[in-house]
Amino acid sequence: MINNFEAYLTLENIFLFSNWGVIPFWLLLLFSPNGIFTRFLVHSIIIPLLLGIAYIFIVYQIYLNDNFLDGFGLYMGIENLYAIFSDENFLLIFWLHFLSISLFVGAWIARDSTRYSIPKFLTALSLLTTYFTGPLGIFLYWIIRILFAKKISFHE
Repeated sequence: MINNFEAYLTLENIFLFSNWGVIPFWLLLLFSPNGIFTRFLVHSIIIPLLLGIAYIFIVYQIYLNDNFLDGFGLYMGIENLYAIFSDENFLLIFWLHFLSISLFVGAWIARDSTRYSIPKFLTALSLLTTYFTGPLGIFLYWIIRILFAKKISFHE
């Protein structure tokens, strides 16, 4: 049974489940940012833990394929980064990294916008921008936050 399950854990399946799997949590952030399900599922450790398990599984696969040290080459130049991204294992690790961090930031935006009474439309705009572009959405939210908090803060 374990062998059947491991055969099912292909990179393509992990990509599809993680990619489509985070969408309901983003929808919870958009439509029910303070709801009980949102607090339990999105504002907790559950989703990062699930994405972390997939991340560890892929790192283990890289280790088994003796490619583990290749990942450190990304710091040596853009050509090495390009070479690393040509490996599907490393590409999926970076994608899981992006999904988990952007969802974490989206959850923070939802909580923080409640504290500063930012209108849902502007919060939703920031959340959608964060989902699609990451840092640009954080920057947009920071600008909106400055307007509503009436202060500039570079740290929490």
